[in-house]
Amino acid sequence: MGKRYSIGQIAALLGVKTHVLRYWEAEIPLVAPRKDLSGRRVYTEREVELLLRLKHLLYEDRYTIEGARERLWLDLNPPANTPAARIAAVRRDLLAIWSLARGQAR
Repeated sequence: MGKRYSIGQIAALLGVKTHVLRYWEAEIPLVAPRKDLSGRRVYTEREVELLLRLKHLLYEDRYTIEGARERLWLDLNPPANTPAARIAAVRRDLLAIWSLARGQAR
């Protein structure tokens, strides 16, 4: 079992407020920290890496949240003509549909 981090530790590491992290979690389904028995968010090293990459895409490369989400998907699922790549494409399409539906519900 790898190291686990609290939301406060991650916010300090990234230099963002905790509400920003919670917003990113809502917008980027890849970032889904589990909650401990007390209900506090617990981040894994993988989630920390995703959040570091997300911050870079948003703040350095100037992506929108939607563009950053798509870029993370592409980074994790590079396009190719394999069954896994086709599944990744379906996931991206479903994520886009979910995002649109979520936006209309607001």
